Amino acid sequence: MSNEDERPERRLRRELPEEVSASASSEAPIPEGRAASTVTGRQRLVQGLWPPRVSRAQLIVAVLLFGLGFGLAVQVASNSNSDSALRGARQEDLVRILDELDDRTQRLEDEKQSLQKQRDELENSSDQAEEARKQTAEKEKQLGILAGTVAAQGPGITMTIDDTKGTVEADMLLDAVQELRAAGAEAIQVNDVRVVANTYLTDSGKSVSVDGNKINAPYRFKVIGKPQDLEPALNIPGGVVQTLEKEQATVTVGRSSKIVVDALRAAKQPDYARSSSR
Repeated sequence: MSNEDERPERRLRRELPEEVSASASSEAPIPEGRAASTVTGRQRLVQGLWPPRVSRAQLIVAVLLFGLGFGLAVQVASNSNSDSALRGARQEDLVRILDELDDRTQRLEDEKQSLQKQRDELENSSDQAEEARKQTAEKEKQLGILAGTVAAQGPGITMTIDDTKGTVEADMLLDAVQELRAAGAEAIQVNDVRVVANTYLTDSGKSVSVDGNKINAPYRFKVIGKPQDLEPALNIPGGVVQTLEKEQATVTVGRSSKIVVDALRAAKQPDYARSSSR
């Protein structure tokens, strides 16, 4: 065999180990440092965000922020409801509501000036004892009217609620009493019962009881106060009159220059409370 024939075999044998070693080296495991270098930036970001690692402080802050957001949402919703009711009102109704607020402010200012005047009279009077007795007697009359122990008369309104369907309930009449008080009512009588500070109303079948006294429809309110304040307070949008009319009751409100409230309450002696003055 010639040297030329042996040369290809020898060349093959010499190259074969090098090819095997090259393939073996390609199947060898990649070092950790080199494998880590092949991870992309997006994969590192995902690994850092998930699974989430939440600390106790972060959890507390998240709960507080959720509670704050929920409270703000509820407040915005309630304000939106009240604002929508006013937006739906007519211009004359809005003017009437504004006038009622102005009247309430004026009444508070007048009361403040009256108290200041009484204080000045006591300080400047030559006979302070006599002036004090005079003011005490006047205050006693006023408290008697509020307590229902004395009759009262003056300008005001009458309101009659005719409930033929039997749908008027005690809470509706209580809303009327509270609205009248807020508008400056000084004395209130419902049918033959005097309404005072501790008056309560309850349902009694198809009728209503006032302080345990059963009254039947029609319900007649006699109210002493400024008619220009009392009547608009009952007729505001969504107020007493509209609520009662939705229950198919007929409501009639009239002004009068003289209302007589003559239903009386017996003066009750307290069981435990005593005057602290000496």
